[in-house]
Formats: sequence, C-alpha cells, structure tokens
Amino acid sequence: MPEFLRKFEEKPTEIIFEWNDSKTDAQGWLVINSLRGGAAGGGTRMRKGLTKNEVISLAKTMEIKFSVSGPAIGGAKSGINFDPADPRKKEVLERWFKVVAPLLKSYYGTGGDMNVDEIDEVIPITEEYGIWHPQEGIVNGHYRSRERDKINKIGQLRIGVSKLIEDEEFTPSKKDGYLVADMITGYGVAESVRHYYRLFKQEFMDGKKAIIQGFGNVGASAAYYLSQQGVLITGIIDITGALINEKGMDYNTIKHLFLTRKNNKLYHPDLISFEQANIEFWKTKADIFIPAAGSRFITEHHLDDMMQSGVEVIASGANVPFNDTEIFYGKILNKADESLAVIPDFIASCGMARVFAYLMHKNVTISDEAIFKDVSKTIYNALEKIYEKDKRNRFITRNALEIAIEELS
Repeated sequence: MPEFLRKFEEKPTEIIFEWNDSKTDAQGWLVINSLRGGAAGGGTRMRKGLTKNEVISLAKTMEIKFSVSGPAIGGAKSGINFDPADPRKKEVLERWFKVVAPLLKSYYGTGGDMNVDEIDEVIPITEEYGIWHPQEGIVNGHYRSRERDKINKIGQLRIGVSKLIEDEEFTPSKKDGYLVADMITGYGVAESVRHYYRLFKQEFMDGKKAIIQGFGNVGASAAYYLSQQGVLITGIIDITGALINEKGMDYNTIKHLFLTRKNNKLYHPDLISFEQANIEFWKTKADIFIPAAGSRFITEHHLDDMMQSGVEVIASGANVPFNDTEIFYGKILNKADESLAVIPDFIASCGMARVFAYLMHKNVTISDEAIFKDVSKTIYNALEKIYEKDKRNRFITRNALEIAIEELS
C-alpha cells in the first residue's frame, strides 16, 4: 500500500458513537472521521451483518469524496446492523435518529444510503425531532450561517433534493414522478464513464456494451443514462436474478425494465436464477462494468472473468466495491487498477454529495438542468485533474487518491 494511503487509513477517527437498541438486537454506529471545516457528512445505511469497521471505512471514504464534491468538511457515516426487511425497521430508525438528533443539529449531516430512503424515511423521521433538514448540522457547523442565510440554505435543500424531475432529458417518466434524489447518483456514474472515454480515449460511448450489478436506484438509473447515450446493456444481475443478452439491450428495453421494477428490484419473466447468474454474468462480453449492489462484493475471481470478457472500464456506483480488507487500496483493487480503468466511488458516485454542496451555495438556480449539469461538471473536473497528472488509462484510482489526500493534508 502506498505510504500516503497508509497514513490516512491508520489515522484514528475523531468520533465513534455506538448505540444498542433497547427493543431489538439492532446496533448502530455513527463514525465521524474528522470535523474538518467544523462539520462532517455521510449517509445512513442499514443491513444485516453490518460491522463497525465497515462504517469506519465508509466514513474515511466520505472524507475523500468531499474533496471532490465539496463542501470542505470531514467524512462521516451512520450504519445500523439490522435486517431492513424486518417490519420493525421504521421503529428502529426512529429510535436511532432520536439519539443522534443533537449531532444533526450541531455538526453532522446525513442522508439516505443502502436500504434507507432519503425522502420517505430520513427526512420525515428527522423532522419529528426538530431537524429542519438532515444536512442542518453542516449548515450550522461548517457555514455558521446567520438566521436568514440558514433559512435560505435549508429552503434550497428542501426544494432541490425532493424536486420532481420535469425535464425529459433526465427522467424516464414524468408521469411516475421521479425525484432528483432517485436519479442523481446513477446519472453521475454514467457521466463518469462518458467523461472517461472523452478524456482518456477520445471516444464516444455509442455502441459500447455494459454489465450492471444491482438494479436499485443507482444501478437502474446508471443503466438508463448509459443506454440513453447509446450503450447496449448485455447483462444485469440483481438479488432477484439476472437478464443476459450478448447482443445488448437498447434504450427502450432498459427504460421498460426501469419502469417495471418492484421495490427497486429487477423483474422480468425471463430472469435466470441468481445462482446460475452468478456464474454466467461475470463472463458476459462487455466494455463497461457498473458495480452498484453494495460494498465489498467484487472478488478476484469476478475480476478475472470480467477481464477475460473484455471489460476495460469500471465505474464504481457502490462504495468500496472490491472485496479487500484494506479500506482504500487492497490486492483486488490494485490488480484492477493496473489492468483496467477504474473510476473510484468517490468520483463516480459523488452525485448526491455534490447536490447537497450545490444547494448550500447562496441563491442557486434550482432546475433539473442546473443540478444535473453541475454534477456532470464536478465529475469531469475531477477526472481532468487525473488526466493532467497521468494520461495513461491505468492507475486512475491510485492517482485520484493521491490528489485527494494531498488536498486534505
């Protein structure tokens, strides 16, 4: 591991808040890597089997992400070890947010993450405890806004994050009412691939082939926006099974799959079983791979199969997608980074973090085009810095990490 990364990984986190639910076996951790700039930010996730070490690694990843997306604050993450399918989920979240509410008022900002919805769960529950918006702690701790300015920032956050997308360029269906929060992360992932081809290869994406792991908000919207740019989707794997089509699924097919999801999962009469898919999917011919199913799912065997199948670029829709023990740069990621173009999570999936940062500026334009194009520009600028440092289409993640940690020093 490079020395600059070792120092960042081994530096102790500033705050670890640990919680044991009084009525279930749920455990929760809020990890604040640092209070750089007076505040810290990071979403709230829930999954069975979540560990404190995973939350620590994600908090450190968020600190790196803010060096790209802004604002200049520390990284944090909330994680709850509990089955999100349990009917007591809402009660657990209510008790969790009640105990962390004082931090959300003062210096911590959160949002949705894996199995926790920003609009339907985080915002309404935190409002019950007097939080104007889940990012209020950043407005107070980092910006130290006066009352009028605070009201302006919170108002922009309330409107922008929950905004219905009306511009047909950015939504698969105006009738079904998709929000900025539903689509923006996947949009950024797709844009990171487009910008990669533009900068590093001087190519367009039209006619490229992609495989997608996970078909929730991030994976499905990334597939949608890629297909909008002419990319053919040759495989999608989700917990419900998989669709594989070596010729590639076009825009209309992907749009239909997006609109017919059930509970944010892939459904189709021709799905093959997950067990069978988990063998065949990784060998599907493709140029692009989007991991968007969760953290640390990509094994070295998966990587070897994809390299054999022609994958040349990986854009990380999930945080820390490779199954390494190290936080940032283990054996599997190193192998991928030296062999392929790997666009790291803190660039590819910075969309929601960037939206929060954008909406905290003074008197911004709150339109679909302004919000989405700002995310695209932010990702382009990050990749351009890497390209200026090293024009090879290898070691993109390592170079990105080095640039980010230099900025944090």
